[in-house]
Amino acid sequence: MENQAMLALGVFLVTYALIISEKIHRTVVAMLGGLAMVLLGIVDYETAVHHIDFNTLGLLVGMMIMVAITGQTGIFRYIAIYAAKKVKCRPMPILSILAVITALFSALLDNVTTVLLMVPVTLTLTQRLNIKPEPYLITLIISSNIGGTATLIGDPPNIMIGSAVKELTFLAFIHNLAPVALAILFVTIILLISLYRKLLVTDERHRLALLQLNEKEELVDPALLVKCLSVLGVTLAGFLGHQALHLESSTVALSGAFILLLLTAKTERAVEVALEKVEWPTIFFFLGLFVLVSGLVETGIIDGVARYAIAVTGGSPALSAMLILWLSAIASAFVDNIPFVATMIPLIQNMGQLGIANMEPLWWSLALGACLGGNGSLIGASANLIVAGLAAQQNYPLSFRRFLAVGFPLMLLSVVIANGYIYLRYLSHL
Repeated sequence: MENQAMLALGVFLVTYALIISEKIHRTVVAMLGGLAMVLLGIVDYETAVHHIDFNTLGLLVGMMIMVAITGQTGIFRYIAIYAAKKVKCRPMPILSILAVITALFSALLDNVTTVLLMVPVTLTLTQRLNIKPEPYLITLIISSNIGGTATLIGDPPNIMIGSAVKELTFLAFIHNLAPVALAILFVTIILLISLYRKLLVTDERHRLALLQLNEKEELVDPALLVKCLSVLGVTLAGFLGHQALHLESSTVALSGAFILLLLTAKTERAVEVALEKVEWPTIFFFLGLFVLVSGLVETGIIDGVARYAIAVTGGSPALSAMLILWLSAIASAFVDNIPFVATMIPLIQNMGQLGIANMEPLWWSLALGACLGGNGSLIGASANLIVAGLAAQQNYPLSFRRFLAVGFPLMLLSVVIANGYIYLRYLSHL
């Protein structure tokens, strides 16, 4: 068994190193790592499949399909241009309003989908204003990760945590995480404006040209928009009541997605187009990671780490929560938060089995640390990499170092705020 554990750890570390190096596509690496666990006999096929969290995968696929269809209506471009005109197309307020819109969309949709929709809009606005897009792109990344922290469906780590811990409902995430996310967003916007104020300047000619845009022209299919908003509304209501209805969140999301396809996709090609918009590399990345982590669980490595963590903290819920929060934040800054959370979930479950009774502060600490930690570097979260990729396609490359110089200090400050929130709300009375 010890040899199997060392083999599993070796496969895990090599896979992680290759993901961090970005020399090979992370989806290919994750799938090969998961397959290696099966091929080397560390886990058998049935055990590997048992460890795949199909609730997480289903929720992601369902939301991606709904947002892809809704995006065809032009509603997201409409909102961005409408909001820009409401603040007279001035660069500084536009940065604030884009941050708020991105955070809100990330909370209600998910941050990966949100940045896919917001980056083209943001580049259009900055080109019209003839200003550098970098402050806006960095703001999109940071606000998407903060907004995604607030809800169950906002960020992949939260989806994974909610799927693993059934008691943590959609409403529970909002009740426990939205207040601190809102406070962090407010502080972050103020600091970003202060940092970039000299770059947030345009001339009157470009500002007036943007003001003359007619946002209503962006709404290309009003009938489709009504159907999309109706189904999205029902789906969000389903998330709010999914526990009372005894439904998994993935069942709600997939039901919404395929009802919307039934209402809108009149041809085979329309269905194919909607399914093509699903980020299949992300889905297979998750799948590979679940199998990869199963090797650590089945060989007892996760249990050993949990016992060590209990020993270090003395089983104290307060110390355990702080350890998880800061470890998650620092690690997620330099390792994509999805594989990190996939590793941490069984570890925290084992800590509960070993004697920590009050588990909620630990789960909220993991969610806050992983989501906020994603702002620490350009490789910290999937949304970051997507923004960087889309910007590079338009000849606006985002520098790893420049993002690190802005994102890492802001991430540390956000975690300090989260630390105080976790302690005051959950731990000060213990």
